[in-house]
Amino acid sequence: MTGRMDIAARPSRPGSAALLPAPFTAWFAARGWQPRPHQVELLKKARAGRSTLLIAPTGAGKTLAGFLPTLTALYEQPPANRPGGRGIHTLYISPLKALAVDIARNLAQPIEEMGLPFRIETRTGDTPVGRRARQKRNPPDILLTTPEQAALLLSASDAPRFFADLDTVILDELHALVTNKRGDLLSLGLARLRSLAPNLKTIGLSATVAEPEALRAWLVAQTPGDAGTPPSPITLSPPAARPAKRPSSHRGAEAMAELVVVKGGAKPDISILETHEYMPWAGHTARYALPEMYEAIRRHKLALLFVNVRSQAELLFQELWRINRDNLPIALHHGSLDATQRRKVEAAMAGGKLRAVVCTSTLDLGIDWGDVDLVMNVGAPKGASRLAQRIGRANHRLDEPSKAYLVPANRFEVLECRAALDANYLGAQDTPPIRAGALDVLAQHVLGMACSAPFDADALYREVTSAYPYRKLDRATFDRVIEFVATGGYALKTYERFAKIRRGADGLWRIANPMVAQQYRLNVGTIIESTLLNVRIARTAAQGLSGRGGRVVGRIEEYFIETLAVGDTFLFAGHVLRFEGVRENEAIATRTADEAPKIPVYAGGKFPLSTYLADGVRRLVAEEKEWSRLPEQVSSWLELQKERSRIPKRQELLIETFPRGNRFFMVAYPFEGRLAHQTLGMLLTRRLERARLRPTGFVASDYALGVWGLRDLGAAFAAKEPSLPALFDEDMLGDDLDAWMADTYLLKRMFRNAALIAGLVEKRHPGKEKSGRQVTISTDLVYDVLRRHEPDHILMRATWADAATGLLDIGRLGDMLKRIKGKIVHQRLDRISPLAVPIMLDIGKEAIVGEAQEDVLREAADDLVREAMGDGGSTAGGGGG
Repeated sequence: MTGRMDIAARPSRPGSAALLPAPFTAWFAARGWQPRPHQVELLKKARAGRSTLLIAPTGAGKTLAGFLPTLTALYEQPPANRPGGRGIHTLYISPLKALAVDIARNLAQPIEEMGLPFRIETRTGDTPVGRRARQKRNPPDILLTTPEQAALLLSASDAPRFFADLDTVILDELHALVTNKRGDLLSLGLARLRSLAPNLKTIGLSATVAEPEALRAWLVAQTPGDAGTPPSPITLSPPAARPAKRPSSHRGAEAMAELVVVKGGAKPDISILETHEYMPWAGHTARYALPEMYEAIRRHKLALLFVNVRSQAELLFQELWRINRDNLPIALHHGSLDATQRRKVEAAMAGGKLRAVVCTSTLDLGIDWGDVDLVMNVGAPKGASRLAQRIGRANHRLDEPSKAYLVPANRFEVLECRAALDANYLGAQDTPPIRAGALDVLAQHVLGMACSAPFDADALYREVTSAYPYRKLDRATFDRVIEFVATGGYALKTYERFAKIRRGADGLWRIANPMVAQQYRLNVGTIIESTLLNVRIARTAAQGLSGRGGRVVGRIEEYFIETLAVGDTFLFAGHVLRFEGVRENEAIATRTADEAPKIPVYAGGKFPLSTYLADGVRRLVAEEKEWSRLPEQVSSWLELQKERSRIPKRQELLIETFPRGNRFFMVAYPFEGRLAHQTLGMLLTRRLERARLRPTGFVASDYALGVWGLRDLGAAFAAKEPSLPALFDEDMLGDDLDAWMADTYLLKRMFRNAALIAGLVEKRHPGKEKSGRQVTISTDLVYDVLRRHEPDHILMRATWADAATGLLDIGRLGDMLKRIKGKIVHQRLDRISPLAVPIMLDIGKEAIVGEAQEDVLREAADDLVREAMGDGGSTAGGGGG
C-alpha cells in the first residue's frame, strides 16, 4: 500500500499485538509491518470510549489510525450480531467529495485482504439518487460523506433509526472543517448525533494545526459550568513513544478530547523554481516560468500543479498543452468540472496514466492518487498551513521528503514565497482561529431539526450550546432565531411565505407544511455559489440549441456567460469553445481554435494572505541582510527602492506621495492582505473627500494600496492638512465605517448569502432554479425593508458579522491601525518609486488576457521603472538587464 495507508515497518509498543485481533496481526506481519505507536495509542483510547484528536505529519498513517478502532470493533462484533444491526457504525466526514472517494478506495484493500465481513460506502453530492435511497433502507457499516450530506441525513424522519447504532464519527482534515460556516453546520450536526447516540466518540485527524486546544474542545460536547482539567496530551515520536510534558492550556469550562501528537517525519525539499526569464512586476499567470515548469514535469513521474483559483487552472492547463512537445498526459481538475470528468482524472492518477494534473483546492487535502513525486504551487501560497497541506501530496510517506517548487507570479509574490519557505522550515502553522457560530447557519439547522421531527425549544437550546462554536449563545438570541424561522421576524411576520415552522398545542415546534421539508433538502448547505449553467459542447450550434445532443463538461457561472455575445470564445474544461447561446439552464458551445479566448472568472476569489506570511513579507523587506536570499531581480529592485525612496521598517507604515500625469498619487504599504486594504481604501477616500483633496479612485493588492486624486496629496500631508496620524486613526472604524457601510452595496451582497443560508429565500425549487438576478432582486427588497423597520434583525446581525470577518477584515485592519500608531513615515517624491511600480500597474491594467497582457504589462513596467530612475536610461532591476 502507498500513501495514506502507508504503515511501513516500525517497532510497536509492548502489548500492541494483544489489542489487535489475529487477522489484523497476521495482515501486518505478512507485509513485514507493525502498527505505529500512535495507531496503537489511538486504538487504546477508542476502546476506553475516549474522543481523541490525532495530529500527525503527512504519511504517518493518520487514516488507518482513525479507522483501526472501527475495523477491529466491527470484526469483534460483526454487524449481524450488533444490537439492532440497522444503522451505521461509523460516520467519516471530510471537507472534500474527492477525499471521501479516495479514503474508500484505500480502505477497501485491507478490508478485502483480511476478508472482513462489512460494507463501506460513500455518500456525496455525486452519489446517484438510487444508491442514496438504498443506503437509507440498508445502511452500510461505514459511511464516508461530507458535512452537507450529514445535515441531510439528520433532517430525515428516520434519522433516529439510521444513527441509532452510531459508535464513532471520524473527522478528517479537521482544521479545514471547523473554521468556516461549513464547520458551524457540522458542529450542530455533531451535537444532534450525540443526542441520538449518547455514547458517541469522535476522532479528529489533522496534519496542520495552529491551535490544538480549540480543536480538542470542538470535538466534544460543551457543558456550561464543567471546569474539568483537560487530559494530558501524549506526544509520540517514531520509533518509540515518549510522553511529553506540555503546559496545560486550561480554557475554563471547556471540555476537551484527548490529544495524541506524532513528531518527526522527513523535512520537505522545497525551493523557489529557478528561472532566468524576466520576472513580472504584476499579474498572476506565472507564464514567464512555463518552460521550467514543463521541464520539471518531464523529470518526474507525476506532478500536481496547484493554483488558487479555477480561472488560473484553466489558463495554466491550456498553456502547458501549448508547449507540450512530448505529448505528455496532462489533466485538469477543479470543482466546476463535471463529476464524471473529475472521476476520470482521479482514476487516471491512481492508475499511473498521467504525468501532471493542474488543480485547485479540490486535491489539496489528504488526496493520495498515484505516485505523486512533485508538487508545484503556482502563485503565492497565501498561508503556511495551506502550503504544508499541498506539499504533503508528494511522496505521501512519513520518512521520505516531499519535493516541491514554489512558482511566484510576480516580484511581491517572491517575497511571500520566501516567507512561506521560512515558515515551513520552522514548522509554523497559521490556520485561522475558530470563530463564534453564525446565526444564519443556526437558523438553517433549526429548520432541519423541525424537518426531522417536532422539537422542544428548551431541549434544542441545550443541544445547540453543547456545540463548541455556539457554547456562548445566549437564550434570547436563540429564541429570536426560532422566531425568525417561524415568522421571518417582526418586520416580515405578515408574509405567510416566511413562516416555516409553527408551535403546536403540545408546545413542540414542527414544520408548517410538507413543502418546507422539500425546499430545505434542496437548499441545504452553506456554500453559496453564483447561479451555474451547464456547459454543453455540441457539434453544431443548431444541434445544441435544439436540444439534440452534445456532452456536458461542467458548470460555469451565469454572470460570466452574460458577458458573452454569440461568437465569443472562452476557455473551459481544457477546451477553447465558441459561445452559441443559452438553452434553458445550459450554455451551448462548439469547439474552435481561437488563440485568444476569454478566461472565466469565478466568484470564489483568491485565498486571503495570512497574518503570519504578511509579517514575514514585512520582515524580508525591512532586513537588508535577508535580500541575499532573494533572486537577483528582486534584491536589485529593493536596492533601487532604498536608493530612490525608503525601505519601511517591519512595524512602520510607509506612505509615498508623488505626481504623475495630471493626477496625484498616494501609495501605502501595509502588507495586510487585499481585503483589509480594500476596506482601508474605502475609508481613506471618504476622509480625503471631507478634506477636499478630491480623491478619484483607489486600488488594493495583498501588499499595497494606491489612492489617486486631483489635489496634491504630498503637499497636504506635509502641511498636516490633514495629518497622517489623524488620517489613519483607529476611529475610522467607528462612524466612518458605519456611514460607509450604510451606503454601500456590499452589505446587500452579504445579506443575500445570509438569506440563502438561513432559508429566507430559496434558490432551488422542485424542477427549477432561480437565476442569480431573481435571488438578488428578492433579497435586496427584503434588505431594504429590514434596514428601515428592523435593523437588528437576526439576518442583519449575521450580515454584519460576515462583513466584519470575511468581506472587510475589520479585525485585521484594526490590529494594523494599532500597530502603525506613531510609526507612519511619509516620503514625498517627485516621481514614482520602484516599490510602487506593481500597484501602479494594477491601476493602469488593460482588460485583456493571454500573452498580450504579459507584453503590455512588461512594456508598462519598463516605462515606470525608467520613470522611477529619473534619467530615462536604466531598467536595473527590471530583469535581464
